[in-house]
Amino acid sequence: MKNVLAALSIAGLTFASASALAGEDFTKYDTDDNGTISMTEAKVNQSLAEQFTQLDSNADGELSESEFANYQG
Repeated sequence: MKNVLAALSIAGLTFASASALAGEDFTKYDTDDNGTISMTEAKVNQSLAEQFTQLDSNADGELSESEFANYQG
């Protein structure tokens, strides 16, 4: 039982760390601080620019933080 709890704790910390890092990256790309990443902002990272259209699930021309969370860079 202790091993299961330890494993769940580690998994939770790993997820929290990954989420924090994603938020950190989002802030780095959202250079105008409007809460979204435009294609212009995304172009500083070739990989992000290439995935932009697929990530922009609502096709509004901007990536929200939740859309950016699916970025695989």
